[in-house]
Amino acid sequence: QVQLVESGGGSVQAGGSLRLSCAASGFTYNSYCMAWFRQAPGKKREGVATIGSDGSTLYADSVNGRFTISEDSTTNTLYLQMNALKPEDTAMYYCAAPGRENARQCMSFVVAGVLGYRGQGTQVTVSS
Repeated sequence: QVQLVESGGGSVQAGGSLRLSCAASGFTYNSYCMAWFRQAPGKKREGVATIGSDGSTLYADSVNGRFTISEDSTTNTLYLQMNALKPEDTAMYYCAAPGRENARQCMSFVVAGVLGYRGQGTQVTVSS
């Protein structure tokens, strides 16, 4: 059974940091690209960061330089280090395994709503 379980969300003041984790199981993790995306109430889904099955990474312009995606393939865990958080980063954050692609194609899949396996999300709230 495929499972993606996010954790690490919470409430933080602007300028603070959070580290999200996504524990994956039930599929061949190393063959898949992995993605973080977010969605706020009333807003479109936004791809945040992806890491390709080839190790490539890609970030949304809105988070580039502040967020870092990484993974531990020995434990099948995906991470998102979020620094210099802003109120506009407030959203539910999800991890997903869209397919067996590089980071750029992975982001395209997320934007198109092709999410593959996905978790239930973890809430991030940033106050000003």
